[in-house]
Amino acid sequence: MGRAFEFRKARKMKRWSAMSKAFTRIGKDIVMAVKEGGPDPASNSRLRAVIQNAKAVNMPKDNVERAIKKASDKSQGDYKEVIFEGYAPHGIAILVETATDNNTRTVANVRSYFNKCDGSLGTSGSVVFMFDHTCNFRINGDGLDPEEIELEFIDFGAEEVFADEDGILIYAPFESFGAIQAELETREIEILSSGFERIPQVTKPLTAEQSVDVEKLLEKLEEDDDVQNVYHTMAE
Repeated sequence: MGRAFEFRKARKMKRWSAMSKAFTRIGKDIVMAVKEGGPDPASNSRLRAVIQNAKAVNMPKDNVERAIKKASDKSQGDYKEVIFEGYAPHGIAILVETATDNNTRTVANVRSYFNKCDGSLGTSGSVVFMFDHTCNFRINGDGLDPEEIELEFIDFGAEEVFADEDGILIYAPFESFGAIQAELETREIEILSSGFERIPQVTKPLTAEQSVDVEKLLEKLEEDDDVQNVYHTMAE
């Protein structure tokens, strides 16, 4: 198995760990999708993807519909996607993806977390190059062969395909998202969820004591409502 498989296995129990946090993330994703392409999922591929993800985390349909309606209101503010880069203790690179309606607040909070945990907030471009920006799709694997899917979707950008107990996962470069989504929909293959991840090119092993230092920063970042995802180069 490749890096995407190992990365997914390591993060599986951590991602979407708190249901309330998952709903907050989905709600922001809905707002950004509606503002970008309108409230009709039929003509808004990004919104279709978010609705699939909402189903994957068991977000009630009423919640989704309310979020779409709220996002369609012109008085609803928009969220801006902002990336922060820096270092945790012991040379671990950190990449933080946020969605915020108040950048001043978010910058201040993120900077305070790094400072309190003996890390350092870096400049744009300081660590992003250490991560591969990927897209992924989880599809219903019933009646499908992962090896055949991999061969058939190579032309659309797929780089790694593997099965787990929840379906078949397809990983590809970030820019291949649209092509793969369109082909899956054309073939009427059920998309269970989809998204984007940043996979570290190289990871660094730490001692148990050093890992605790890094985890303190990761926990503070992940608890912040403006933070969507946190990636790092610490070996897990």
